[in-house]
Amino acid sequence: MTQLVASQRADLTFKGNKGLSRHEWLRLTPAYSVRLVQETLARWKEHENGSLRMIFDPFSGTGTTPLVAAQAGLEGVAVDINPFLVWLGSTKLQQYSLSDLQQAQDSLVEVIAWARQHLDDSDLWQPNLFKIERWWDVSSLSSLRALRAALDSVEPSPALDLLLVAFCQTLISSSSAAFNHQSMSFKESLQGELWDRELAHMVLSSFDVSARSVIAQAKEPLAGSGHIIHGDSRKAVDSLRGHVDGIITSPPYANRMSYIRELRPYMYWLRYLDVSKDAGELDWKAIGGTWGSATSALTTWQKEVDTPIDDEMSEVCSRIVIEGEGKPGNKLMGKYVSKYFTDTWEHAQCVSEIVRSGGRISYVVGNSTFYGVLVPTEKWYAAFFKAAGFRDVDIRTIRKRNSNKALYEFEVTGIKK
Repeated sequence: MTQLVASQRADLTFKGNKGLSRHEWLRLTPAYSVRLVQETLARWKEHENGSLRMIFDPFSGTGTTPLVAAQAGLEGVAVDINPFLVWLGSTKLQQYSLSDLQQAQDSLVEVIAWARQHLDDSDLWQPNLFKIERWWDVSSLSSLRALRAALDSVEPSPALDLLLVAFCQTLISSSSAAFNHQSMSFKESLQGELWDRELAHMVLSSFDVSARSVIAQAKEPLAGSGHIIHGDSRKAVDSLRGHVDGIITSPPYANRMSYIRELRPYMYWLRYLDVSKDAGELDWKAIGGTWGSATSALTTWQKEVDTPIDDEMSEVCSRIVIEGEGKPGNKLMGKYVSKYFTDTWEHAQCVSEIVRSGGRISYVVGNSTFYGVLVPTEKWYAAFFKAAGFRDVDIRTIRKRNSNKALYEFEVTGIKK
């Protein structure tokens, strides 16, 4: 195990993916970099002598791992419980034909033309996103409504998927959302409360530029292949049992950050969400999710599964409750940590079923603190994998996180016995 390091290494985060073709299509702030996956694959190839074929990510996110694997000529497979992320990863992994690209170009021209003629239509659909006026000014919102209606007339196809990626980019570039720190927030003010035709046309122009860029980036063929499976990382996919050569992933951290919260604008506009209850229910199904109604569900959750770290985890959770005495949510935070690692233990056992003998794992994880109590995530992941049948389990410090002086990211590695 290496000593802690001070460097924040922004190149190993989502910031390192800027300018990397399909990898920069949509950003998810906590995502790790292409470079991290590439370095891991290069390290593994030195030991595998050509036997490295299938790379798996049980927490697909934006699809970084399967896409890097496919670009390297391997088979990249991933699982995600969020249907929007399944769509995004699948779109990134698509092999686009010349016909697909031409269809996207032709449809783009039609979509822009239709949207320009219907900017004044006030009866066009918009999502049921809470306080939507906080996200977009009236001019931008009219453009987005027109674009969404125009895109609805395009037949489902790889071409439409490319245009929807550009639409998602435009959603964020025209919004008041700010991504200058770990979690999404809002800028201080919007550009205007009165409808402005020039501003509305600027949003359409932004979509046009984004779409042309996405289409151009999609021209590059993938040397390998990949696909994303809609599923739960705590349950083994039967078709993968014993076939996975390596896992490179970064699970949600035990820090109560909600990926559903971060993805709201995309998921509402692409109709994966309709009401806030849907978001809470989906977040509850994910490891580490407690946003919205998922918080209420946590209050009644009871631990029913034994883990290899129960004694230590019980002590840490008790300290969280004690140190948080008098602060709202202290008991809930103790439960949150317990549920997170109970779910993670079920996941570790699932991993043991799908990785072949001699297969390797690389988990990028971050520790966390609650009321000053340190949760040694990396050590507990290592304990899980040892108990689940992995040898040579090791912990390497990757970088210092910028959110708290005690927080680091680690790589937990091991080899299936």
